Amino acid sequence: MPQVNTRWDIFCTVVDNFGDIGVTWRLARQLVAEHAVNVRLWVDDLRAFEKICPQIDASLQQQTQQGVEVRHWPSEWPQADSADVVIAAFACQLPGAYMDAMAARDKPPLWLNLDYLSAEDWVVGCHGLPSVKYKSVQKIFFFPGFHPDTGGLLREHGLLERRQTFQQDPEAQRQFLQELGIDPAPGSQLISLFAYENAGLASWLDVLAADATPTHLLVPEGRILGDVARWLGADSLAAGALHVRQSLSVQVLPFVRQDQYDQLLWCCDFNAVRGEDSFVRAQWAARPMLWHIYQQDEDIHLDKLDAFLNIYTKGLSPAAAEAINGLWHAWNAGQPIDTHWLAAREHWPELQKHAEQWCLEQALQADLAAALVSFYLNWI
Repeated sequence: MPQVNTRWDIFCTVVDNFGDIGVTWRLARQLVAEHAVNVRLWVDDLRAFEKICPQIDASLQQQTQQGVEVRHWPSEWPQADSADVVIAAFACQLPGAYMDAMAARDKPPLWLNLDYLSAEDWVVGCHGLPSVKYKSVQKIFFFPGFHPDTGGLLREHGLLERRQTFQQDPEAQRQFLQELGIDPAPGSQLISLFAYENAGLASWLDVLAADATPTHLLVPEGRILGDVARWLGADSLAAGALHVRQSLSVQVLPFVRQDQYDQLLWCCDFNAVRGEDSFVRAQWAARPMLWHIYQQDEDIHLDKLDAFLNIYTKGLSPAAAEAINGLWHAWNAGQPIDTHWLAAREHWPELQKHAEQWCLEQALQADLAAALVSFYLNWI
């Protein structure tokens, strides 16, 4: 694909702490690194951004990080010209003055609403369709997705090759874990846990603690820590904490850079993830996984959950598919998952092979950044 020497503006309002900025930061970097695009990333909450990119100086209105011009999106909009391509991430509302600047251009920009990821059937029909119009500027729906007729998933060039090399190198994994202060006991299974609050967690921890196989549970700082602390009988948990109960070791990790989080997922035998960004990265890790989807009003998020499970479990045996469906539904309902976890463990080799196959199948379609650039080239 030819490189595109254009100016792109990506707007991000931080709604759920890290998912929105996680997606837009990955996208901005990839557009710069792989497509020679000039990107300004407008973010309204630099403190949240700082968590996943420690180099960010939250006091600055403007800075450059990894080739991306990072701009604070203030309540009082500064004077700024419109870019050639404008991406409103996750239906965020652009500043009125900026929309006027878009309309004032001789040639209106390509204005895209980069929507949330979903496997629902209607996404294919809506991808690339016009949305609202502001004066002379037409907004267009752009959907990430799992079907070739959508925008695909974020995937940097060479990601799967790097992952495979890392997973085939036990010494590289040991060194990485050691750098994070992780020293699992020999023979332990590694599980990462990044989730929203969940009443079903205690049942899972109970069964892991009682298991004959030792488990080292890695919990990045986040909203699930309160539930973990209650199970442990601790007042609170902070990064660096390590607690052992029977066969279960629970270790709290500090927030890490995105590339380190990728490697953490690659090291683990099982990954429990939340939201959108970590959900996609867990799929590229090619390991069995559990998704805690962001809860929406009237439980419409469950339609999205079912749509994904419908396509994800197609290659599994009926018994394995039933186990995964039960595990994911119980987890997202905040119900006990101990029996569902044990049912899934009975199909572990099949689930491991399936996770690898799913990863390879999804990698056959264009990645999100390439799809966006291709869409722009066809539009001009």
